Amino acid sequence: MAYDFFGIPVSELNVWLIWILPFAAAMIIPAVGKFSKLTTGRVAVAFAAMSAISAATLFPMALGAHEIHHQIMWIDAIGLKAGVLADPLSVIMSNVVGWISFLIMCYSTGYMKGDKDITRFWFWMMFFIGSMQLIILSDNLLQVFFGWEGVGLASYALISFWYRDKKKDHVGQEGRSVLGVMEYFSPTHAGMKAFIMTKVGDVMMLSGMLLLFMFAGTFGFRELVGDTAWAVEMSAQGLLVPAFVLLFGGAMGKSAQFPLNEWLLEAMTGPTAVSALIHAATMVKAGVFLVARIGPIVFALAAAGILADQFFEIVAWVGAITALLLATQGMVNPEIKKVLAYSTGSQIGYMMLALGVAGLSHQYVDGYTAGFFHLISHAMFKASLFMAAGSLLHVVGSRFMTDMGGLKKQMKKTYAFMWAAGLGLMGAPFITTGFWSKDAIFATVYESGNEWALPLFIIAVLTAIITAFYTTRMIGMVFFGKNSKHIEKMESEGHHIHEAPKSMWIPYGILAVLTIGIGLIGLSAEEELHHLFEEYLVHSFGIESSHYYGEESVLPGFLSGLNPVALGASLVAFATGFGLGYIFYIGRWVDPVKFVNSNIFFYSMHKLFLNRWYLNAFVYWGFVVAPLWAARGIWRYFEQTAIDTGMNIGFEKAVGWSARVVQGTQTGVSQSYLYIFGAGLLFVVLILLL
Repeated sequence: MAYDFFGIPVSELNVWLIWILPFAAAMIIPAVGKFSKLTTGRVAVAFAAMSAISAATLFPMALGAHEIHHQIMWIDAIGLKAGVLADPLSVIMSNVVGWISFLIMCYSTGYMKGDKDITRFWFWMMFFIGSMQLIILSDNLLQVFFGWEGVGLASYALISFWYRDKKKDHVGQEGRSVLGVMEYFSPTHAGMKAFIMTKVGDVMMLSGMLLLFMFAGTFGFRELVGDTAWAVEMSAQGLLVPAFVLLFGGAMGKSAQFPLNEWLLEAMTGPTAVSALIHAATMVKAGVFLVARIGPIVFALAAAGILADQFFEIVAWVGAITALLLATQGMVNPEIKKVLAYSTGSQIGYMMLALGVAGLSHQYVDGYTAGFFHLISHAMFKASLFMAAGSLLHVVGSRFMTDMGGLKKQMKKTYAFMWAAGLGLMGAPFITTGFWSKDAIFATVYESGNEWALPLFIIAVLTAIITAFYTTRMIGMVFFGKNSKHIEKMESEGHHIHEAPKSMWIPYGILAVLTIGIGLIGLSAEEELHHLFEEYLVHSFGIESSHYYGEESVLPGFLSGLNPVALGASLVAFATGFGLGYIFYIGRWVDPVKFVNSNIFFYSMHKLFLNRWYLNAFVYWGFVVAPLWAARGIWRYFEQTAIDTGMNIGFEKAVGWSARVVQGTQTGVSQSYLYIFGAGLLFVVLILLL
């Protein structure tokens, strides 16, 4: 076999290049920035395109249910190898990340134009993309962890990108507090919060990795499946489920799932292009991908008689709780990027729910496909919505939706594209990818047959109603009604409201059109993805599909393959949420402020949701305020009193008295010294005689 680059076959080189190229760009950009800051953007876009093209070349192989698994020696002394694994799962994910990241980079050329720290921006963006692709294509957990820490570092640098902490870069409302905890955050504070909270999950993940390695002697995904003796031993000692739950802890941190979700909202201090990258294609999807990577391993262990249902129950319930929890907060928040951030965490909860329920049913591939299809769908419409929101911030100069309003005439393209992407988020029936992926999740949950199916199904449907409501609310507040006082003031000062430049609206326009375009053939796309994953799961993990056909469908034509209860729930959820949103924020037949204040129940619920269920305040009281109070108490009452005072008074006096005693013996008279010497010698002789 012919080799080309460090022992890597030419036919497999492109798999390595997918994640190496972004890192190479990150290394080149600082040097280029010394000569031309404009050129740094071109370098970043070019390398992002080459990485995406490299990923696209793997599609034929993946569609044929084949894979590339190549390893090279990493640490020879302990026989540790580095490798890439390009199977259908990683190829699809790599293309989603690669192409959406490329469009975000194109968008950034317009959004970040003129920023004096643009070189640093491009460096960290490319480092981010490279780290995410490393997570996706690695064939072992140790390599994944390197990429995992890479996206964590890059997210910290990009969330706190505007580290000078100017007021315009903060999030939250100035002066607002909850239970004494300020709800107004600077970029540096937000970056540190994200870094610390995700590190809690990272420590859990590392612990789970080391537990698995201690019994299996390997970090490799394929090796873990090849010999399950390690799992039998771990299960016998009660450590199998805890190890995988610890791994899931890493996913909870990176994907902002309850209870490690509170960093996600403050992450909005970064540039909007960063928000689009983190929330649509990279970091928060890393947790979902990790569960999709390890989930089949856990499920396949059942074939060896090793049951781990508790793992899937935890994944499903964490996803369901997060989906509902963050959706309710998105209903009331006034900041457009925060609404989209709440939405991201909520929709990732849907994905976790599907992947968890998959393991609780006999038809694993159904939930697996539904969760991953929603990941693809969400990546498109959420990236589009975030970039469109960036255009609004760029033009209006405010992050608050109350400072917008009536913009559909001045920003017609953004208005149309936000509707298209927003309909995908709402799950508009039959024409959007979001509808088909959510319906697939509803069907998976409803048909799973486990004891938690009904409550999980109710939570999923309720979350869908709320999602349709807050999305309609967002579009209504931004584009309908009269211009806000803020806009009127801008125009009176000569600032004309206009459409975003082409470099900005074309990227999110492409993704919005794809949301509708793929949605029109969404059922066929889902069936193809289902077939692909069915072959993948059989070939790689031995997970067979039952192919059970129940009663004949009551639905006509092309809908005959759908579950009627799930379909009905999807239609009712969209109609209810959209209808309520239309009444309050588009038709404006009812004033939402008067409605909330008219009833103590609605007022209390609004306050609860706006205050983030008080979870953020509890986090600060439990892990910041209380420890600082305890530390100050120790300093004041122990260090100052017991140590400082004791040292200054007690020890100081003791030393002074000893010094005076010693000083009293220093008479300067030789007879005195001889007397003391004789007395001492006599004392020693007496001791020896006794």
